[in-house]
Amino acid sequence: MLVKQFKTLTVRLYQGDITKSQAEAIVNAANPQMIPGGGVDGAINRAASLQLAPLQKSLGPIAVGEAVLTPGFNLLAKYIIHTAGPIWHGGDSREPELLAQCYQSCLALANHHQLTSIAFPAISTGVYHFPVQRAAVIVYDVLKSLAAQSTSVQQVDLVNFDARTAQIYEAVFNENQ
Repeated sequence: MLVKQFKTLTVRLYQGDITKSQAEAIVNAANPQMIPGGGVDGAINRAASLQLAPLQKSLGPIAVGEAVLTPGFNLLAKYIIHTAGPIWHGGDSREPELLAQCYQSCLALANHHQLTSIAFPAISTGVYHFPVQRAAVIVYDVLKSLAAQSTSVQQVDLVNFDARTAQIYEAVFNENQ
């Protein structure tokens, strides 16, 4: 586990299962239709409860970059923040801006609900093919910016499912000061 300190914000990066996170909220990388699918979304739905899927569907559609909140049901996390990440089309369709917006929207929603901790997966880097290195730089920049603001969020966990993604995120966070 890599721990990075940005003023009053602690960022922890590690490989693991986000459904086991003890953060107050975990982030679900959902699709804009909010129809439960595979990957992170499927894992969260399986771990949370059968009640999540119909509630999730009822909140859709959402815009790419938008975030909505549901209860965590059977998860350790009290809440699930769902966000729709961008599909990578080469980077010329506002994908970097939209990915940053995903993280910003989730953090704003966490702050609105006075949450102190949140756990993120590597949004859009799986089946949406966002380049992991570029995503990690965007996440770093968003979190560095967050640390300069007044917010209730004091801890952010970046929980990567696979070792390769975890290594890339750690390298980006180690390179940047």
